[in-house]
Amino acid sequence: MNVRKISMIAFAICINLIGAQIAFMLRLPIYLDCIGTIFIAAIYGPIYGMIPNVLSGTIFFMMGDAFSLYYAPVGILLGLLTGLIWIYKKDNILSLILTTLIVVLPTSFLSACITSYLFGGITSSGSSMLVQLLKTPLGLTMACFVVQVITDFVDKFIAFSLTTFIVTRIPEKYKK
Repeated sequence: MNVRKISMIAFAICINLIGAQIAFMLRLPIYLDCIGTIFIAAIYGPIYGMIPNVLSGTIFFMMGDAFSLYYAPVGILLGLLTGLIWIYKKDNILSLILTTLIVVLPTSFLSACITSYLFGGITSSGSSMLVQLLKTPLGLTMACFVVQVITDFVDKFIAFSLTTFIVTRIPEKYKK
């Protein structure tokens, strides 16, 4: 690890924090808290990709978001999967959709389990309202999973799209 990587990880943490605050303040049903994580996983690989989400979740916890630390395993899995799959991603829309799905399905499952079993479907996210609407016909865990897949797909698709746009424009010296 060198100073450039540490600085880029710190930058990614800031991106995660800003994105999450925007989503929280606007009560969006998406999270925007993983753009920095996906960015680091894309340029530095899975090991470094696991770091930003864990650290930004810890900062959120210290700022008063009691839910954030419980989702650290989701951030770790997100960084790991993104770093592993990014090298196979192509620069077209079909590859972007497929990459997003490959990452979203396991992370959504883990997140839905955490949301339903630990929090009864209620978190600080705007998507909690959707879970409550679907809870009766689907059951709590399935409602959490359905909502999680939908919101995570939109959230991660935005993050993957932004990351693809940015990574293709970054000079090679910053990717080492």
